[in-house]
Amino acid sequence: MSIVVESEIVRLVGACPVEDAEPLLLALQDDPQRVVDVSAMEGAHFAVLQLLALFARRIEGDFADPLLQRLSFAAPQPPAL
Repeated sequence: MSIVVESEIVRLVGACPVEDAEPLLLALQDDPQRVVDVSAMEGAHFAVLQLLALFARRIEGDFADPLLQRLSFAAPQPPAL
């Protein structure tokens, strides 16, 4: 499995196949404030990427894949008042 869940962080390691989508979803639903670290992720199934786009509040690290690096998966932040 490519998903390592720690108390306040979820680490994505290596290639993240479609089988990792459900554990990632459960981890982010269990604690929506968890940070997702993608610095060790080499690639990911589109289902995993969709979950990052929809549920990850904060993403840390740089994507190894230049295409993924150019995409923004961080949830939109409300404007400062």
